[in-house]
Amino acid sequence: MGRPDDGVRIAELVATLSYAADLGLGQPMDHCLRQTAIALRLADLVGADQPQREATYYLGLMISAYCHADAAEQASWFGDDIDFKATGFELLDMDTAQVVATVLRHLSSHGTGLERVRRIAALPVTARGQLGHFLETHATIGAQMAGRLGLAPAVQVAIGQAYEQWDGKGFPRGLRGEDICLATRLVPVAGAVEIFGRRRGPTGAVEVVRRHRGGQFDPRVVDAFCDHAETVLDGLDEAAAWDAVLDLEPWPRRCVDGPELDAALEAIADGVDLKSPHLAGHSRGVALLAAEAARVWGLGEAEVTTVRRAGLVHDLGRLGVSNAVWDKPGPLTEAERERVRLHPHLTNRMLARVTALAEARVIASRHHERLDGSGYPQGLTAGSLSPGDRLLAAADSYHAMTEPRPFRSACPEDVASRLLLDEVAAGRLDADAVSAVLRAAGHRAPIHHPRPAGLTVREVEVLQLIARGHTNKEIARLLHVTPKTASNHVEHIYTKLGVTSRAAATLCAIQHHLVGSFEPA
Repeated sequence: MGRPDDGVRIAELVATLSYAADLGLGQPMDHCLRQTAIALRLADLVGADQPQREATYYLGLMISAYCHADAAEQASWFGDDIDFKATGFELLDMDTAQVVATVLRHLSSHGTGLERVRRIAALPVTARGQLGHFLETHATIGAQMAGRLGLAPAVQVAIGQAYEQWDGKGFPRGLRGEDICLATRLVPVAGAVEIFGRRRGPTGAVEVVRRHRGGQFDPRVVDAFCDHAETVLDGLDEAAAWDAVLDLEPWPRRCVDGPELDAALEAIADGVDLKSPHLAGHSRGVALLAAEAARVWGLGEAEVTTVRRAGLVHDLGRLGVSNAVWDKPGPLTEAERERVRLHPHLTNRMLARVTALAEARVIASRHHERLDGSGYPQGLTAGSLSPGDRLLAAADSYHAMTEPRPFRSACPEDVASRLLLDEVAAGRLDADAVSAVLRAAGHRAPIHHPRPAGLTVREVEVLQLIARGHTNKEIARLLHVTPKTASNHVEHIYTKLGVTSRAAATLCAIQHHLVGSFEPA
């Protein structure tokens, strides 16, 4: 491994997040790039100024970047969360009866007969509130992410309004008309135009967006598209290519390196780990453990940096696999195992164009490869695996063993150590890498971070359980308190942290090292 090339443009990171959105929405991995190019063409047609174009650019790439933040809850309601979200745009082209039938199909697609009946019975009472909860979570966390990347306040506002509608029936605030910023009136139209234009051509896209003129969509934006549909969609394949979209990034084009790049990658990693409560803090913890193990092994600081960055991004591809797989409590089918084996490949593809992270990308994509060729996705053998590959594989294995999974509890550290050594004996993991990881794990320091937002010791316990996906009833049982007491604790935590969802509370827990974190002495 050589010295990492530190400079990465913010546009590259945001475009990578757009791939996460594409995967989470069940769309091709250029949907958001094409959506952004369309939105900017519409911005020109309606006379957007430079700040409005800037907000439109970043919103186009990031509007759904955190649609996975409550994927576990979505899967509990609708089964395959990605399949459900893939139908979201289809609803624009359905009448009321078709919409109801589609939702009912998802509600009844999984679980026992009694569970299906209960979900369907609850639908009339909870549907709008549940939808609002999901969308508010996506918008809130997306706006926070924009702030962590140093994007302009106008961009953060646009992302926070991502699910408002022209007629005031959107979320979370029910804003109406021109109270909604222009970027947030442009990008949803562009998203619909991209999907229906790709499938049906300009005429089909005009038909769909015109149907929602004055309802979901701004009439002026709809009219601008309908009057120039052929022009807006002309040459879109070239205009929405990776390099072409990066060239559209507003000036000044910001680049991050060194600690700024590490902070940006941490922010992305924290967001990825919201995919499942079993993964809260996983990427950050793996990155820190692998980096410390690299130091123990005697690698240079540049190599340590590369391994740490690989740990932060190694699970990006998880976003392309449904929580119906990740959170399944029983054995996986062969088809489900194949979906799991796909996620390192997706990580590789998502980062393929970010040249400054090339070495970290390769290591990240190999964290499930094994010395004997039994790993995935490529089935590489020892001769192809670098020290960084071997270290990250060992660190990820150990860290995963010490975390809960849907089918098992977290392993105690001594058990995880024995299991890791068993992998060495079987010829799957490198002995020196495992030794370095276990030595690094033995150097773990007691964590004495200040409790965030004035939380009490008991509230920190409750927050950790929230982050692991436990319901209020389960928290009450685990802490031997009444459900009412547990509910009060949750309410107080939300108030102190200034959050309104489990996903946002989990993100706070990750950022304050309260779950999943390894810290060296």
